[in-house]
Amino acid sequence: DSEKRTPLHVAAFLGDAEIIELLILSGARVNAKDNMWLTPLHRAVASRSEEAVQVLIKHSADVNARDKNWQTPLHVAAANKAVKCAEVIIPLLSSVNVSDRGGRTALHHAALNGHVEMVNLLLAKGANINAFDKKDRRALHWAAYMGHLDVVALLISHGAEVTCKDKKGYTPLHAAASNGQIGVVKHLLNLGVEIDEINIYGNTALHLACYNGQDAVVNELTDYGANVNQPNNSGFTPLHFAAASTHGALCLELLVNNGADVNIQSKDGKSPLHMTAVHGRFTRSQTLIQNGGEIDCVDKDGNTPLHVAARYGHELLINTLITSGADTAKCGIHSMFPLHLAALNAHSDCCRKLLSSGQKYSIVSLFSNEHVLSAGFEIDTPDKFGRTCLHAAAAGGNVECIKLLQSSGADFHKKDKCGRTPLHYAAANCHFHCIETLVTTGANVNETDDWGRTALHYAAASDMDRKCLKFLLQNDANPSIRDKEGYNSIHYAAAYGHRQCLEL
Repeated sequence: DSEKRTPLHVAAFLGDAEIIELLILSGARVNAKDNMWLTPLHRAVASRSEEAVQVLIKHSADVNARDKNWQTPLHVAAANKAVKCAEVIIPLLSSVNVSDRGGRTALHHAALNGHVEMVNLLLAKGANINAFDKKDRRALHWAAYMGHLDVVALLISHGAEVTCKDKKGYTPLHAAASNGQIGVVKHLLNLGVEIDEINIYGNTALHLACYNGQDAVVNELTDYGANVNQPNNSGFTPLHFAAASTHGALCLELLVNNGADVNIQSKDGKSPLHMTAVHGRFTRSQTLIQNGGEIDCVDKDGNTPLHVAARYGHELLINTLITSGADTAKCGIHSMFPLHLAALNAHSDCCRKLLSSGQKYSIVSLFSNEHVLSAGFEIDTPDKFGRTCLHAAAAGGNVECIKLLQSSGADFHKKDKCGRTPLHYAAANCHFHCIETLVTTGANVNETDDWGRTALHYAAASDMDRKCLKFLLQNDANPSIRDKEGYNSIHYAAAYGHRQCLEL
């Protein structure tokens, strides 16, 4: 057929020994391969037909034939619980430890699929219990990961190394914990394995269970005495992982109830509350705050959880933080406010929430020593580069953010330390609707920065579809204005190879 399967493949898959015999006697090729390089013997084994296997072998079927994944009929038998077929094939093999493309032996496949009888057979026939695949995973790793407790117990009773590690340092306990296999976890703990053993990333079984939201495993590990404050190589504890995880809410509560430090910081200064802010876990942020989480703690960039929530656009979490007393006027990275970050990343709902917080605060301007008092935000307070929130919104490209800021009194004439206005930023980033809004509300299209460049210079260098350039020209932008090096916008269009802009 289209997949190169012959009638003999079909008969073998159906386990019809009589038809197989008839086809072979009629000239069918006993070792024919389909598109996946599967032979009729592979198919017969997959169907668990001992009789079909015997007929094929009688007619010289290749017991060592490999498919495209380098799997032999024995691999297929091990994966499909075809014990009787394996008993027929094994005596004809020189070794039961042949590896497939991934380095897995038949024992790996039997353990992965939880076939106790097959595991027993393979071990009795000389299978290497500590054989490892290309990622250094043993059969025990796979049985533990899949939760096949009876196979795990059998392998260990036959001498499997319970503390074995793969290339990334994962033990069977790591494997079981990460996949929520509580029965295997209990069994391994009862055997006395090291509960806080780390992988190459410094993660313990508790880290992995929290990351994957395996609350039953977390409960078992904490009851058994796992270190809830163990940092990994990056300084993240299980609580950081529970704070970030998609399904880690109950894990977080279990950790907090077992004494986890809610204010512990990673090497880059991130607290668990920062992690909830990154991923928008607002319910977990409430739990942390209620249990003493420091709401305005700063990471190494100077960002609070509110900065982080604004950066990632999590409005509900912003609301939780503000309601709990977060400082909306605290300076973070590059002396930015949370509002800068919300505007820069085009999160208009977050901008609206931050603008409506109504907090009274005192800001020390970076360009003077005077204190600016406000009943709300001093909307034009710059960051360390002189950029206001309106500059950030223009760079971010969200018209709604620009309109919100303008309605709150933002000044579109303000310049950064290089003399650039918000219009310069909008033009440089080809944000047409932002340019349109700023120009319509009175921004000077021919305003120059410290290098003598207008918005038209930036648009000529950036706007390949000409839309922004055309709008600026229609609104009296002067293409003849030269910067301090003597270049006008035509020079810029030519320098950047924008032929369409030159034509315009």
